[in-house]
Amino acid sequence: MAVALVTGASTGIGEATAIRLAREPETELVLVARREDRLRELAESLPCRATYVAADLTEDDVPERIRRHLEAEHGGRLDLLVNNAGASWRASFEEGGYANVRRHMELNFDAAVRLTEALLPLLRGSAPSAIVNVASTAGRVSRARTGSYSASKFALIGWSDSLYAEEQPHGVHVGLVLPGYIQTEGFPATELREKALTRWIVSKPAKVAEAIFECGPERKPERYVPRPYALAAHLRILFPSLTRRVLSGGAASSLTTSTGEE
Repeated sequence: MAVALVTGASTGIGEATAIRLAREPETELVLVARREDRLRELAESLPCRATYVAADLTEDDVPERIRRHLEAEHGGRLDLLVNNAGASWRASFEEGGYANVRRHMELNFDAAVRLTEALLPLLRGSAPSAIVNVASTAGRVSRARTGSYSASKFALIGWSDSLYAEEQPHGVHVGLVLPGYIQTEGFPATELREKALTRWIVSKPAKVAEAIFECGPERKPERYVPRPYALAAHLRILFPSLTRRVLSGGAASSLTTSTGEE
């Protein structure tokens, strides 16, 4: 038996991940998001045992609530933690200020760190186990009006690399998934999908779910979705001035990525 917990499970990438993991034999799922009706509907539709916790991950008591749920409903076992919940609120720094940075950090970074802290003893006790943190290509390359979102994802990536080194001796693998433009409830990407020139840059949640499986149970270090997005990260290092010029104008400054769902 393997127990997997997915945050942001009510829609988009989280929902697709739950569906993907449910295909694996002897899997039990714990679904976490704010919308209880969506969680209940998803849990009842899956071909495996699935429980859920309806909660706002930014609330202080939620990590402990989730740990108690795992102990009561799944014997304290946890083989895979998918930190997927996240959101993006577009604004320049002048418009949004520190308040916008703070709310991005609270959900996209702090919530994942706090939940991981609460569940790490269970992951160690179930080793070999895995954590997959869903970051973003925006955590490697930042654009105008997405600085707060990028900051939270940059933080998640840096912390994940360190956590991997620390937890590897304990049998806990830490993988990273970095989506680009993903067609979700919060980001339909209609304009991009309607144009042949840009259609290729938009992927679907099921593709991200497969990447999460690769970076979790299959223990790969990281995956970009779509894969060519890795090029942007490499160019940022090799040609920083050129990358800044390209990303400071045109369509790049009017779009953002979407990774998860609160």
